[in-house]
Amino acid sequence: MHIKLNDLFLQMQHQLDTRQAVLDHNLLIELVNRIRPADTKNTEEIHQTFKAFYTALLLTPDAASTLQSFVLKLISRYKQTSLYADTGILSLDGFFNQLMQRLGAHFLPLIHDESQLQELLRQVFHQRSDKYWLDEIDDAEWQNLFRLFNQGHGNQDEKKQIRRELIKAITILSYRVSGIGLYPEFINAHPELTEYESPFLVQNREINEFIQQYKYLHQNAEQMSAVEPPDASQALVMLDQCREVTLKIRRATKRSGVSVSLTYLLSLLEQCLERIEILLNLIVEEDDVRYSSIGALLVDVTDALYSERSVRSLLATNSELMALQVTENASKTGEHYVSSDKKGFIAMYKAAAGAGVIIAVMASLKILAARLTLAPLMQAFLFSMNYSFGFMLIHVLHFTVATKQPAMTAAALAATVQHRKGSKNAQIAELAALIINIIRTQFIAILGNISIAIPTAALITYFWQAAMDEPLLNHAKASHLLHSLDPFTSLAIPHAAIAGVCLFLSGLLAGYFDNMAIYRKVGPRIQAHPALREIMGQERLNAFAAYIERNLGALAGNFLFGIMLGSMGTLGYILGLPLDIRHIAFASANFIQGLMCINGGPEIGLAIVSFLGVLCIGLTNLFVSFTLTIIVALRARRVRFEQWKPLAKLVLTHFLTRPSDFFWPPKQPLEIEDSSHGQK
Repeated sequence: MHIKLNDLFLQMQHQLDTRQAVLDHNLLIELVNRIRPADTKNTEEIHQTFKAFYTALLLTPDAASTLQSFVLKLISRYKQTSLYADTGILSLDGFFNQLMQRLGAHFLPLIHDESQLQELLRQVFHQRSDKYWLDEIDDAEWQNLFRLFNQGHGNQDEKKQIRRELIKAITILSYRVSGIGLYPEFINAHPELTEYESPFLVQNREINEFIQQYKYLHQNAEQMSAVEPPDASQALVMLDQCREVTLKIRRATKRSGVSVSLTYLLSLLEQCLERIEILLNLIVEEDDVRYSSIGALLVDVTDALYSERSVRSLLATNSELMALQVTENASKTGEHYVSSDKKGFIAMYKAAAGAGVIIAVMASLKILAARLTLAPLMQAFLFSMNYSFGFMLIHVLHFTVATKQPAMTAAALAATVQHRKGSKNAQIAELAALIINIIRTQFIAILGNISIAIPTAALITYFWQAAMDEPLLNHAKASHLLHSLDPFTSLAIPHAAIAGVCLFLSGLLAGYFDNMAIYRKVGPRIQAHPALREIMGQERLNAFAAYIERNLGALAGNFLFGIMLGSMGTLGYILGLPLDIRHIAFASANFIQGLMCINGGPEIGLAIVSFLGVLCIGLTNLFVSFTLTIIVALRARRVRFEQWKPLAKLVLTHFLTRPSDFFWPPKQPLEIEDSSHGQK
């Protein structure tokens, strides 16, 4: 590969030779345009293009020195401190202020300060994809490039100015780290900071000493390259201690919970510490480390130029820890939703059967509530409370709703993927066994729900007609109910998908409230409540507080899930959209009630199609909620699992050879061999 750059080098040299000439930054833009790979994600092309650029510098006389002089003199005309200290670093404004600013910038673009070096970089690396190919360039390539540039001792004034700007940026960042370390929320997350001298304060003292020594050594020096930089080892040690505290706080959030603001502070602190280390390396380290740091800084700021105004980037940066905490709570719960033996299998059926009774009652109450002539909002409220209190009762009685499980089991599956050990085949085999156990548990839970919900709903319909001398549903409503379950002519499947999204959201909300219960110390605060102590007594209050702390997430998730289900139809009515929900447990109860209330009995075809619709609704509920949750759980853990095809093949092979394992627990705990040829 050959890149033609001679004309650009000649123009650069001409401008450098012309006194008082204004350097044209378009030459630098054109240079980057020529060396930019056509496919910025093709690793081979990136390295070939970079090698061609390096070769052109070697073969063209004085090209390296010309390019170095041109770039240094060009950037010396811009303000640099903000680039080093702010670009790629979250603002101290806080998460919600940043969110509002970025949303506002999409509608009313911000005005760029043309005197800042960021604007030059934004014009040079003007494509969003530049961050990809720059990131693919390895340390050795950066070292070779900048080693070629740094031959000779010219442009000392420009280098001196850059070092001064770097020192300013280090000072700013160091004070910023000290300030973050003194935030009350940060200290509350790590109380030990009050018991000994905070490393966030000590690092500032060490960096200030380094800067004073640096200024003293260079204040009378004519050429800074001839002066050895002061020792920064102690400052770097304190930066490492700051990182250790940050990691301790992240680990502690598993026990103490996490908030949006604390997540934001942790992300900001990690960015500042990393940037200080890079800037120190540019000043005090040996050439190879310095050159690698220049490359790292260029990649970092190029990425930041496009992400610093991105709402998606802000959410991704700050939601990771929160999402991890939420899904971590969900995964702990999810472990209880996976049975591996006959005892757990039977227990799951009993829990699902108990829920089936309550679901049949809830479905009947909704039919009765629909008879009332109410305003849309009052009807939504009545439906929501019926669902909410019903789901909460199911939880309090330790029953289970089948479709609630995927949001939990998916998080447990993600945790297994994250901690997989052993050979690749062994990892896949372990996951396959877990998936089979999940499928079997889901099957018995659904069977438990509908096998009891259907006869219970039938009994309620029968006794209502016997007691009230009228059917629970008139013919028109019964016919409409059955037709609404038709997967071919109705919106049953899309509505089931909406219910799946609600299930997914309820799982996240449950995790969020579990996290909040820990972080806000809900249990101890209830125990200390004077009014409740007087009413209940301290002993009963302690038991109540412990129960709420353990179950706040589940109760809140079920309550909010009920509100989503109950109000979705009304929301669709208000918006003029065909919004509604279909849930397999309620659909099965409504199915039998429709069959019993239709005049003269239903057509056999309608009955079969409606029952098929019930099954399709269940599959859609499970698929949507499970898929969404596994995506969030894997992303929260920064896990990429590329072995989906062999995993699916292994599960399918097991189904063809031993299908009973998917519906009935084996006598021995399920173990799948490393190969896809058998089980043991």
